[in-house]
Amino acid sequence: MDTSPPSRLAQVRRAVFARHANPWSAWSRWATAPLALVPVWTRDWRHAAAVAAWFAVNPVIFPEPAHNRAWASRAMLGEELWLLDRPLDAAMGVNAAATAIGLASVIAARRRLPVTTVATSAASMALLLVYWELMARYHDERQAEAPAPAAEPGSG
Repeated sequence: MDTSPPSRLAQVRRAVFARHANPWSAWSRWATAPLALVPVWTRDWRHAAAVAAWFAVNPVIFPEPAHNRAWASRAMLGEELWLLDRPLDAAMGVNAAATAIGLASVIAARRRLPVTTVATSAASMALLLVYWELMARYHDERQAEAPAPAAEPGSG
């Protein structure tokens, strides 16, 4: 078992996911995902800067949640674990499909095809919810596998 202290990158990742596990962070990020298409549609760098700023601050502007029982919290924490493990599972396929549909959204926005842009964006958001469900399950399974914390000496 590795007992070395975590790297600076691991510490930052842990801090970001701890705050992004706040349901307000997760849901506001999900709800605003279509904003990523605005600068593609408008071809305006100012829109790109504003959207990039929002996506950069969203995972850290909310405090850590009081608990991690919420579905969105478990999904975000499950994603952190999943990104570390990278198992070849259904989530990998859902993630690949969401990425492909997201790319189709970008192409549709670039071509200014409103119906296709909206449809592919909605499909991508729906697949993201499927991915979150898989991440929440991954989190729950990993928690069930984790050994119970040792009792404090003298307690019991």
